[in-house]
Amino acid sequence: MDAKIVDTRLGPVQCARLGEGTPVLVVHGTPGGYDQALAMSRFLGRERFEAILPSRPGYLETQLGERGSLDAQADLLAALLDALGVEQAGVLCWSGGGPPAYRLAVRHPDRVHAIVACDCVSKAYPRPHESMSDRLMFHTRGGQWLLRALIAHSPKQVIAGSLDQEGDLSKEQLAQRVQEVLDDPAKRQLVLEVSATVSQVGRRAGYDNDIERFETIDDLELERIRAPSLIVHGTADTDVPPDHGRSAAARIPNAELLELDTGTHFAFYTHPDADRAQARAIEYLKIS
Repeated sequence: MDAKIVDTRLGPVQCARLGEGTPVLVVHGTPGGYDQALAMSRFLGRERFEAILPSRPGYLETQLGERGSLDAQADLLAALLDALGVEQAGVLCWSGGGPPAYRLAVRHPDRVHAIVACDCVSKAYPRPHESMSDRLMFHTRGGQWLLRALIAHSPKQVIAGSLDQEGDLSKEQLAQRVQEVLDDPAKRQLVLEVSATVSQVGRRAGYDNDIERFETIDDLELERIRAPSLIVHGTADTDVPPDHGRSAAARIPNAELLELDTGTHFAFYTHPDADRAQARAIEYLKIS
């Protein structure tokens, strides 16, 4: 689907909108873009929710400029809601989308009616190690072409690689999880679509900025969040370890922690109990 450039009081933002009903602001991970946010939002009923899908600063067509700090990103999300005429929204965030989403709830509490945070960064996050093969695959146009070819022609290899890289599973657990994803059209689509968004071609400025900001997180002031909050985290997540979810749930007043045993970084979408987790998320995001 196509995204448009929305002019806000803090500058232009690339954003797509899909569905009708209760607004849900979908805050993508690191790296990402509105296309990843679209994949994240597919479990929401299009007749019940309107998914608002921005690209954060430095990703795709949203310029980084002077809007790279976590607070600046939070303020930009609030300005986007202003420009779209949305008074209040639920927030769905994943991975590196957690810090700006949490800061949105702290700095603009009247704009957020609920938060669902999936395997999100919630405190200082060390710079990840990148191997030479990762750099060639994710930082170059040749690598981007190869990744797209693998997604199209070797989906099992892409799914196995993604789950293996993002989780601590035994060989048997990994094989079973890969087969479960392959056999479920929604899970298969999610992993393949997200895999297509992790190439840093067109996303490098946002990725580099995120990693720099996450390394220096001091305090996201999670105790100040007043919105009902559901924190979902896989216990086998090796990208954002589960202590990030536990810390967030302990600090956010009355937050609910839903841990998915043996869940990888994709737990909310690929775990055997993903349907239950998503149903619980919908309970938070809907307005009764």
